[in-house]
Order: sequence, then structure tokens, then C-alpha cells
Amino acid sequence: MSSETPAAEGQSAGGGDAGGHPHGAHGRVPTGAEKWEGFKQTPFLPATVLVFILAIAAGLFAGSYTYTMANPTPHRIPVAVAGDPQAPQIRAMVAGTDQALPGSLEVTDYPTYRQAREAMDEQRAFAVLRAQQRGGLTLDVAGASGASVAQLLAETGLKVGKATGVEVTVKDVKPLQKGDPRGLALFYISLAAVIIGFVGAIQLSVHARGLNPAERIGFTAAYALLGSFAIAAVVDWLLGALDLPFVESWLILALTMFTSGMVFTMFNTMMGRWAMLPTWGLMVLLGNPSSGGAVSWPLLPSLLGHIGQWLPPGASVNAQHTAVYFQGHQHLKPFLVLAAWSLVSCTVFWVWRHRHPGGRDRAPAHAGGAAAAA
Repeated sequence: MSSETPAAEGQSAGGGDAGGHPHGAHGRVPTGAEKWEGFKQTPFLPATVLVFILAIAAGLFAGSYTYTMANPTPHRIPVAVAGDPQAPQIRAMVAGTDQALPGSLEVTDYPTYRQAREAMDEQRAFAVLRAQQRGGLTLDVAGASGASVAQLLAETGLKVGKATGVEVTVKDVKPLQKGDPRGLALFYISLAAVIIGFVGAIQLSVHARGLNPAERIGFTAAYALLGSFAIAAVVDWLLGALDLPFVESWLILALTMFTSGMVFTMFNTMMGRWAMLPTWGLMVLLGNPSSGGAVSWPLLPSLLGHIGQWLPPGASVNAQHTAVYFQGHQHLKPFLVLAAWSLVSCTVFWVWRHRHPGGRDRAPAHAGGAAAAA
């Protein structure tokens, strides 16, 4: 007996019909719509989208930093005048500086030098002009308020003094620390807290996906506290680049890192796998260049200078800057900004926690309990 099975009636041995044509959907050429539907089910679609997103992000990243930092231009520089604002040398200096930096000076008069210095300590003024009895004047600048602004004012003041015949003495009454001559260290440690903050949240979503909402918030706070301690310890104790008010700086960095992590978690709840896009745009493309850390806000484009103060990176830089260089004059606003972003992010995550891709699925346990009860 032969082991071969006879072909069914009307069907050839090759699997087609009697005419030798392939049968069914397997033999039909897929339509364009069917090919697209098939492509959407493969990992090639998100990979292709990411190629274009990353290319656009690279250009935006370079453009945002170049736009704000490559050619800083003075827009509004607050300057205090101590004593008689009508003194000839003061009037000559203000007029000459306003001509050299058109429309950028915002002059405020103070009856005494002490009041003018208080305005500088409160960071309401970047320089103090004071007339001298012999006809010259003193220009006090604050390098700690912004190295780029202090340098601009000092150079302009000396040039204007030479042109007008006024003897100008420049003093840096709030110098930067020796380990941070350009004033960038505070920007870098704040940047580290921002980036590690949302990168940590990304890693929790990948490697600790099963964390429930309260646990996720708790672990975000834990790595924020430990990571910020490491940043402060390395910069201060190990490298000696900055002499930090350690506990205050540590807690500012911890609040910054926690806020950044929860911002990503919020967007991950709302947008799923594309959460990195708004997080990167808000915290890095917009937040860091406008923070005033690398370029002081009077030299930033006006709109960015205002927006930056209400974003987590700018609030972090402002709080850290005051803690290190203007002790005793800390402002509440940057802490309120960071706290508000944290509260909103935690609230959105908690209210819509069922949409977050993480968490442990309790459905099987409930099903098992129901079965046992039955």
C-alpha cells in the first residue's frame, strides 16, 4: 500500500486548485493598507519614528543652547544709585552707559549706600553707583549675581569713565568662589539633579515596573535624597570646587531631583512610552537654557528670562545661587515653584494611576479568591 495520500478532488498536489493557481489569502498580493497594518505591528514603526524624533531633538537641543548662550545681549540690568542721583559724575556715567548699552539700564535711586547694598544682597540690583567727593565714582559689581553681567558692567563703566573724564573705581563686592571662577558650577550641579531625576524615573519604569504608585513615589524620593547627597559631597568634600551650605544645598538638589523624576512620571501616566518628549522639552530644551545658570537672566532673551524662573531648572539654580552666595537673603519663590511642580506631578500621577504602565496586576489574585469562594 502506498504511503502517499491522494490529492483532494479539484486540488493539485502543489496546493493550488486544478488550474495550478494558489488559493486563499496566502496567494494574494497584500494591498497597501494591509502592508501598513502589518508594519504597524512590528517594532520597525516606533524605531522609525524615533529616528526622526532624535534627529529633530538634536537640532532643537543645539539651537536652544546656541540661541540663548552664544551671543548674550543685555536687555534689562537693574542698577542702584546710592546718594545724590544728580551728581555730575553719576549723570555722566548713567548717560554714557545707557548709550553704550542702549535701553538696558534700569536705574533705581536709594538715599544711602547701605540701602543700595541691601538691594544688591536681595538681588534686586546687579551694581551700585556711588559718587566720590573728589569727583570720581565707585562702581560696585557682584560677580556672584552673574559673572557675565559683572564683567559687562565693569568693562563698560571703565570705557565710559575714560570717555567722559570721570575716574571710575570698580569693586567686586560679591566675588565668586575660587573654585568656580565663571560661576558655572551651580548650573552644572543643578543640571545633574534635573537629568538624573528623570533618568532615574525612566529606569524605575523599566527595571521596577511592578512598583505600585505609593512605592514609586517613595523610591523616587529615596534616589533623590541619596543622589543629591552624592552630588553635593563630590563637589564640596571631594573636589573642593564649592564651599556649600551643605544641608541647604543638599535639600535643594533633592527637591530638584524629585521634581524632575515626578514630572517624567506624570508624563508617563499621560502619554505612555512617549513621555520622554515633553520631559526633555520642558526640562532640557526650555528649562536649562533659560535657568540663568550659564548666562544671567539680564542677558537672556526677555521672554526666556521670565519663563525660566517658573520652571524647575530655573527655580533650582535661583535657590542654590542664593544659598551659596547670598546667605540670609533666601527667597521663598523658587521653593514654591519646585513644590508646585512636584505637587501637580504627584497629583496627576495618583489620580490617573490606573493609566500608568507600571504597577502590579491584582486581577489574577481577585479571580483566584472568587474561585475559592465559589
